[in-house]
Amino acid sequence: MLTNILLFSALKRLLGCALLPLSLLSGCFCAGALADDNYNTRWRLHGFIAQGVIDVDHSNYVNDDGDISAKLTEIGINASYQLSRDFRVTGQAVYLNGGNRYHEGARLDYLLLDWSAYSTENWLVNFYFGRFKNNHWLYSNIRDVPQARPSIILPQSIYFDGFRDIAEGGEGLDIKVSYSDDELGEFDFGLSAGTSDISKAQTQIILSKLASGRLKHDYDIQASLYWRPLYSPWRFGLALLDSDFSYHSGGQDAFLDADIVLQRYFLNALYQGEFWELSAELLQDRFVFDDFYFPGFHQDNLGQGIFLQGRYKAGNRLTFLGRYEKFYINKDDKSGRRLEQGSQGQIPAYFGYQNSFTLGVSYDLRANVRLELEHHWFEGTARLTPVVLPDARANSREHWNLWALQLMYWF
Repeated sequence: MLTNILLFSALKRLLGCALLPLSLLSGCFCAGALADDNYNTRWRLHGFIAQGVIDVDHSNYVNDDGDISAKLTEIGINASYQLSRDFRVTGQAVYLNGGNRYHEGARLDYLLLDWSAYSTENWLVNFYFGRFKNNHWLYSNIRDVPQARPSIILPQSIYFDGFRDIAEGGEGLDIKVSYSDDELGEFDFGLSAGTSDISKAQTQIILSKLASGRLKHDYDIQASLYWRPLYSPWRFGLALLDSDFSYHSGGQDAFLDADIVLQRYFLNALYQGEFWELSAELLQDRFVFDDFYFPGFHQDNLGQGIFLQGRYKAGNRLTFLGRYEKFYINKDDKSGRRLEQGSQGQIPAYFGYQNSFTLGVSYDLRANVRLELEHHWFEGTARLTPVVLPDARANSREHWNLWALQLMYWF
């Protein structure tokens, strides 16, 4: 616990150092607005600390030895500074330790200048400059906020932990346009363009520990549209992603330079009632892989994933969770037989799919303290790392289980 407190203090200093120059820079542009409006600028500060234990049987999802692990640590601090009526600086720094799920360490989650460019009774237009958060998928903007997301482990069919650092956001420009109508309801349109830096550790998590080079995020554009009918508890959305990557091999590398294309298409729905919350998200992704293994190698797969989730609030403190999900790397090879045959038996067929069922419960000990417990039953290993060169030795069973317990505090 002392270590977590020290990490939280370090993240606070990191975020402060990051916000200061951006505040000064944007302040140059907003000085006139401050003088004209005599607007009182203000700071807002929030944070969270979450620590838990996780146990995984017959899988390297968290560690390689299969023992109960405390690698379920999430610490974050976010701050915002209102420069004027139209300009705001905001950022979040986090420390994550999830074992093999993603690389351990601190990272700047987002740091941006928020410009409210246009605002009327029906319209709201915002531009976000800097490192922005992915706001396009159903749960993408809260995947690193323990108290806001629906479960400790999000559905891996859509929110694959191995791609966390790439999918979390990007550095560039994000645009959000909101429109409300007394007849049609509420519409939210988002468009973003920006790439993420991929560390060597993250490169090996995605590709293989045999990869000595670096994976580069060359291009990324995303768009989304959400609609909530007037006075409705339902919200419907669709999202699109188009991104390019390149692999630059290192010295004595086991692999060649490669080009990678990832295209994703999402449909989702969310119902929020007094006691029930229901959600579903459907994904189809296209994964194109050229060279890497040998010159002329080409792979073009269409994968599919879906989850159905329900949460029931049994009072003010107690919430129950149930979820079912399915994922296939190749929709034309749902059994994984082609995958096994193409690898001459080195990659078992169950690496071609991953299905799971989850039950969970959470209890609010206080208004800002929560305890969560959940159990997952898995069939298949398609959503385990490394992705490109799966570890069949560490994941030798088709069926495996996971349980996790996490205590979280936020302010």
